[in-house]
Amino acid sequence: MLHWALIFLIVGLVAAVLGFSGIAGAATNIAWILFVVGVVLAIVFALVGRKPKI
Repeated sequence: MLHWALIFLIVGLVAAVLGFSGIAGAATNIAWILFVVGVVLAIVFALVGRKPKI
């Protein structure tokens, strides 16, 4: 998930440099959403994995 966020961020930065403002905005928004979802899932999986098995 974080890998895809990084890819969309790079696409957004390249599009911004080339002047494609619509594509750059969309790509950075997708990157931000994927990053937040990835971090939330990492936290949830870290908390769930630490429970002792009875």
